[in-house]
Amino acid sequence: MPSRQLIRRAAISAGAVLALSGTFVLGVVAGAGSTPDHDSPPPAGVLDDAADQIAGSSLLPVDRDALDAAAIKAMLATAGDQWGSWAEGDGTNGSYAGVGIWLRGTGASLVISQVAADSPARRAGVQVGDELTQVDGRSTDGLTPADVASALRGNPGTTVRLALLHGTRPRVLELTRAEVPALEVTVSMISSTVGRIVVPSFTRGTGRQVRDGLGALLKQRAQGVVLDLRGDPGGLLTEAVETASAFLDGGPIVTYTRRGGSPVHLDAEGEGNTRVPLVVLVDGGTASAAEVVTGALQDRGRAVVVGSRTFGKGTVQEPKHLSDGSSLALTVARYTLPSGRSVDGVGIEPDIQVVSSDGREALSRAREVLAGLQADTGGRG
Repeated sequence: MPSRQLIRRAAISAGAVLALSGTFVLGVVAGAGSTPDHDSPPPAGVLDDAADQIAGSSLLPVDRDALDAAAIKAMLATAGDQWGSWAEGDGTNGSYAGVGIWLRGTGASLVISQVAADSPARRAGVQVGDELTQVDGRSTDGLTPADVASALRGNPGTTVRLALLHGTRPRVLELTRAEVPALEVTVSMISSTVGRIVVPSFTRGTGRQVRDGLGALLKQRAQGVVLDLRGDPGGLLTEAVETASAFLDGGPIVTYTRRGGSPVHLDAEGEGNTRVPLVVLVDGGTASAAEVVTGALQDRGRAVVVGSRTFGKGTVQEPKHLSDGSSLALTVARYTLPSGRSVDGVGIEPDIQVVSSDGREALSRAREVLAGLQADTGGRG
């Protein structure tokens, strides 16, 4: 947990990022974090003084570490960083301590988009599509997925109370937090000619898993591929670029620009497969890095996008490592797609709309589209 001087260091770190310039971190630039400051800490200031007074003299007891954490979160809020967060570890490898759910939506409705296997949430019977209404008695109304994900995380063995709606039926569950591993890319043949690659999030190694999965499907004589990004909240921008690169032969994927900086252009890496017919499946939970992949493949004419409008998060977060091993995820840039469009606040409109709560309908439509594409290309792979 933060030391007494960490709150001061966090303020300095946040100020530095603002000079440069969403479980749950969306659109992270990998390996671009700051390094811990090993110099002597700055002298205690008003923040430390106030925290000491509150911890030592308030009528109700309060933990000093909790005050430091609250101050860090307040700094992010003051910076207007909707997607900024603070957590133990850097969060970029996908594993964390929590309950094992992924969220989509904002405002009045936060819906569970994924439930990790062998997680506290799965064991308690939490299901995709359930609406999360409260965490430890606090309403989720108006909170972002990042806000709620931060509240759900914590030390293994600690508990958190969730209020849910399953359809119209309310449920209240008390879950014990545990280590939740990163979700893996899954690959399968869903017919004799169509393969499916499901990408749950973009953590370290995702791009390589997609490339390997595509190769495995082609060896099984797949004549069309569904890249399923439904409910994918995003993750590492570098992994999104590698994933899109698996289906492109060079050319632009995404451009991001920091405050006051020049645009940074990220292009496809190496020689990807440009021949196999491709459909990208999306929904309202497809966000950030997943939108980068979707938008790049759509703009480049490489894939047909099927499903419903994506979430609409077009900003980039960057980890800033603090001296106690925790990290800040700070919004430092906005990105645009190859066509120059931004997805921020608007999302990506699919080429073929499928608005249904039944995920099988969208997958069936994707297979129909691939059948047509295979006929147009003579089934070339």
